[in-house]
Amino acid sequence: MTTYLLAGGGTAGHVNPLLAVADALTAREPGATVLVLGTREGLEARLVPQRGYELLFVDKVPFPRRPDAAALRFPARFARAVRQVRSHIRERGVDVVVGFGGYASAPAYVAAGRAGVPVVVHEANAKPGLANVLGARRAAASGVAFEGTPLRGAEVVGMPLRPEIVHLDRAALRDEAATAFGLDADRPVLLVFGGSLGAVRINRALADSWQDVVAAGWQILHAAGERNDIADPDDPAYRVVPYIDRMDLAFALADAIVSRSGAATVSEISALGIPAVYVPYAVGNGEQALNAASAVAAGAAVLVPDAELSGDRIRSSVVPLLTDAAALDRMRAAATAVGTRTGTENVVALIDRALAR
Repeated sequence: MTTYLLAGGGTAGHVNPLLAVADALTAREPGATVLVLGTREGLEARLVPQRGYELLFVDKVPFPRRPDAAALRFPARFARAVRQVRSHIRERGVDVVVGFGGYASAPAYVAAGRAGVPVVVHEANAKPGLANVLGARRAAASGVAFEGTPLRGAEVVGMPLRPEIVHLDRAALRDEAATAFGLDADRPVLLVFGGSLGAVRINRALADSWQDVVAAGWQILHAAGERNDIADPDDPAYRVVPYIDRMDLAFALADAIVSRSGAATVSEISALGIPAVYVPYAVGNGEQALNAASAVAAGAAVLVPDAELSGDRIRSSVVPLLTDAAALDRMRAAATAVGTRTGTENVVALIDRALAR
């Protein structure tokens, strides 16, 4: 039986696709051993054991960004992390290492190379992280979620998605979703969200323009975040909630979406064929704008820079789109073409190819 070591973590963007692949490997090969490598500080420390997988630890060793004391300590600390992973590989008889980025992946790639174990890399973001850039140099196979991602030797495989998204029947769940959120299943719904804490720019733009959206014949389901300052206007067509636990129901109800453009968000929306207006998070290295680029280029989405989003922009750009049925139909068709629900199977195929070598 095969022993798989899946490395990654830190954020949900790394952990969720890792777990999707872990579940697929376990389902098709019940006797296999699926191990996960992560750090004690990352989200994986909680999510991986909850899912029933054994978590092996490696020290968190960030790549140095400037010449300081941490940079001087980096070589010794990284070498120690590599030895930790090499020990895991040797003791557990690992057959293949699959990395998803994050702090655990870089030492895993180096350790696997030294142990003669094949490596598979999956990059979720359109702008690859340093760990995956390193891993792809000698990987047996590499896959990316988005067209145009500059990762050596990579092919587009899509994003491994949560099962509830992969198997979502939007039409079948629409009535249940409308009841759950207190909306009318027979009227179109604009879903708006910006992360668990909310997105201030999106929230303020909607607070200023929601009446125009409603006047255009639409309802709004707005997840404003747990720390939002939005006053619920108590209008039956505008539902403001702090957080949505059942995103499958929200997606089932959504006829269009305004949201940030994290890699998983873009992948899920495209896979479900929902027209979107993306407002990339302006902080960071610009990866959110790049994540949305392929959907925008395909005609599946519209991009509005964060600094340009306002109530006036909603009125001038979003409301006309919502009232153009032909344009929305074209966006749905384009989203279906650019998105995929088979990302998990595609990554598993890369793993099989690496093992066959």
